[in-house]
Amino acid sequence: MTDVADRRTVDRRILSLAVPALGSLAVEPVYVLVDTAIVGQLGTEELAGLAVAAAVLALVFAGANFLTYGTTERVARRLGAGQTASAANVGVQALWLAGLAGVPIAIAIGVFARPLVALFGTSDAALGHADTYLSWSAIGIPFFLVTLAAQGTFRGESDYMTPLWVLLAANVANLVIELVFVFVLDMGVAGSALSTVIAQIGASIAFLVLLRRRLAAATVRRPNRAEIAPLMTAGKHLLLRVFAMLAVFTGAAAVAARIDDETLAAHQIVNSMFIFLALVLDAFAVPAHTLVAEEQGRDDTVAARFVATRSVWMSVVVSVGLGALIVATSRWLPHVFSDDPDVLHRATIGLLWLAVLIVPGAIAFAHDGILIGAGDYRFLGLAAVGYLVAVVPIAVLTLATPELGIGGIWAGLLVWMILRAVVNDRRTRHVLR
Repeated sequence: MTDVADRRTVDRRILSLAVPALGSLAVEPVYVLVDTAIVGQLGTEELAGLAVAAAVLALVFAGANFLTYGTTERVARRLGAGQTASAANVGVQALWLAGLAGVPIAIAIGVFARPLVALFGTSDAALGHADTYLSWSAIGIPFFLVTLAAQGTFRGESDYMTPLWVLLAANVANLVIELVFVFVLDMGVAGSALSTVIAQIGASIAFLVLLRRRLAAATVRRPNRAEIAPLMTAGKHLLLRVFAMLAVFTGAAAVAARIDDETLAAHQIVNSMFIFLALVLDAFAVPAHTLVAEEQGRDDTVAARFVATRSVWMSVVVSVGLGALIVATSRWLPHVFSDDPDVLHRATIGLLWLAVLIVPGAIAFAHDGILIGAGDYRFLGLAAVGYLVAVVPIAVLTLATPELGIGGIWAGLLVWMILRAVVNDRRTRHVLR
């Protein structure tokens, strides 16, 4: 698989998966964006309450992403090996795990909603709204986890379009229902949360109906410890990875906050742009979950290595274009978010650092996708902790030398990203040798 025709074939397949993957990645956060826009019309205290509750839910959903990643890799690997029944078994067990994990998590969050949101130290008025939103939202957690597991099965079968359409429909339903609940029935924050829950339940039902035919070949239909255990192991390591990465960005925001308000505001602008760019680049990493696992299922390491090489190359090309765009717009882009001259100046500096960071970032993201496709979860978890430890001295230096400002913060993040790119690249070479 090294000639021009094979290269074009692989590139086309990556792109055919990357486009709907980008759509799905972009649609998933829309629930919160819609809630934010509508609740923001109710008042500042309601919006502050939503922000706190959303932060708790974001941790839960980020930690549960292993249901998608682990299921994608295992289904694709088995289909690549021609094991249709075994692949269907993985899908069934992923759905069971989503329910078995989702129900107790939902109960715990529902019962302890108020103490959880109180940890954020918000005002009493906002605390009440946060409690209300989180208590109602807890109902939807098991259903949302089912949608994550279902997406993993579809992606494992190289079907990225079906999840996109289901998620789009769910978001449209959420918008319509929420407008009625909040503004017509005057249900306030509770109506916002309940509309999202209804949309999540609808999405989970749609996924289950669409999966019936695909999972018909399953030979193990009840919860099976041996089948569920690999997903739980993957979840443990991927959860460690998620929290280590969250710690890096939470730490960066904390450092910015301790410098001054202008630096924190500028950092938020740059970080928001980073999240957007990472979303675009992740669309090229996600197909590697499926394609690398497929080739390894066929026991074709050469083909898996070729897919990995093309994934990295395409990510880098896109990142160079994105970086150039950030440089070209770095002076006026901050004006969209602020009119404070100090914030604008700092944000421009941060964006220039971001333009550099996004290239090694593309390499790191692509290799994350490759290693997830290869099932190398333990490395990803432990490496994430190692990267976190490595950047702590830079954070300390920036705190001790405030004049480094936002440049010091994003220079530290650049080092972190380069480290991830280099180490992940070496790991991929080792795993796919």
